Amino acid sequence: MPPVAAAGGMSGPSTFDKAKMGAMMGGTVGLIIGFIFGATNIIRYGPGPNGMMRTLGQYMLGSSATFGFFMGIGTTIRTDSSPILTEAFKAAHMRNGRPMIMPVDRMQRRPVQS
Repeated sequence: MPPVAAAGGMSGPSTFDKAKMGAMMGGTVGLIIGFIFGATNIIRYGPGPNGMMRTLGQYMLGSSATFGFFMGIGTTIRTDSSPILTEAFKAAHMRNGRPMIMPVDRMQRRPVQS
């Protein structure tokens, strides 16, 4: 179900804003995951020839870039609404004053027949 349009001519975030927000969230999660896995691997196997900070940074930046990229794309796809569904929602809202929700018979998992 698409969100109801805001009053006063205000519009929601653009597609680019949604992608930025998803990339920032994914980047933050990736940094944390990279820190956890990087620290674990450094403790288990040692820092290697690059040293502790560089190895940890590589884990964190690699994980952050990967998570950020996929979350940016996923957030954009997830929040993109279909014009057909938006028009159907508007029509149902105008017709009934509220969106059409059919009651369900809980035992049969079917719409209730009136």
